[in-house]
Amino acid sequence: MSCFSGDLNFCPECGNILPVPGRENTITCPRCSFKIPVREFTGQVIKSSVVFNPLDQSSSAVDSEEDAELKGPVIDRRCSRCNKEGMVYHTRQMRSADEGQTVFFTCIHCRLLTCYALIHPALL
Repeated sequence: MSCFSGDLNFCPECGNILPVPGRENTITCPRCSFKIPVREFTGQVIKSSVVFNPLDQSSSAVDSEEDAELKGPVIDRRCSRCNKEGMVYHTRQMRSADEGQTVFFTCIHCRLLTCYALIHPALL
């Protein structure tokens, strides 16, 4: 007996999203191995969409041109100069490709720029 009912895009046993029908005669749920015959999808239109958050709701710090270095994801990291939480970061590959990236943190309050070179543990 099924626990879930409704849209054929979802497994009726566990509610997981079912894969798109292929060449096989059955569709198998990747989570619980429930099988459903492909003929049950006859005449069904399967569609999906991706919805992005508007830019004004993102966690970017500042939007003015003079504060371009403050664009990016804001993380909870304490500044060593002003002792306030909130820094943006970005990464750059400064050395050869087999070495780690350099991470640049900028405080959103006092604009202190600090950088850390990430070193792969195998190179230590």
